[in-house]
Amino acid sequence: MSEIERMRVIVTGAAGALGSKVAQAFLSQGAIVTGIDVITFDAEFETKQADLISKEDTDRVFSEIGQVDVLANIAGGFTMGDSVVDTSDTTWDFMLNLNSRTVLNTVRAVVPGMREKGAGKIINIGARNGQRGVGQMGAYSASKSIVIRLTESLADELKAEGINVNCVLPSIIDTPTNRRDMPSSDFSKWVKPEALAKVVLFLASSAADPIHGASIPVEGLS
Repeated sequence: MSEIERMRVIVTGAAGALGSKVAQAFLSQGAIVTGIDVITFDAEFETKQADLISKEDTDRVFSEIGQVDVLANIAGGFTMGDSVVDTSDTTWDFMLNLNSRTVLNTVRAVVPGMREKGAGKIINIGARNGQRGVGQMGAYSASKSIVIRLTESLADELKAEGINVNCVLPSIIDTPTNRRDMPSSDFSKWVKPEALAKVVLFLASSAADPIHGASIPVEGLS
């Protein structure tokens, strides 16, 4: 029997290439999985539609779900192409809202319940580029750096209450979108979504109980 069996697991961005694999990984371990995405979608687990950039909509969907044992914050996205000085307000707001405000809204929704229970696991998705800025990725790098800092701050605030908060830092994930956008790349060097899902599963397990505020690189060979 898996220790994750019957745990209530929420996966955000569950309609996406990585989110769907993370949800399936938890499902394979017997977890009770609810996937949230901004679009409606069909899956072999329970699904809900919500705009997690909106605090009101986030609060609404989590109130429908109730108690949460594990929150896997997979929702996010990527855009590049502009220098910092040429970055528009639209691009800046889009990246920070999509990658960091969604994390802020979801943790505000689940932490009170985890505190009452005295246990919980939160796993966020940062990025390798959140550790160091790269040209033409200013908004993206900044948004993922916020995720890392939020993870560290939350972990420091919550570790004494039995709640683990950590994040993973993938490089390029092997998704259909990335293959389409970078067709000349060596896909074999990229991180497979299934491999990244295994790291998320580990961070949700009791084996990760002593780990707080970690940013774990998951880079494949890229």
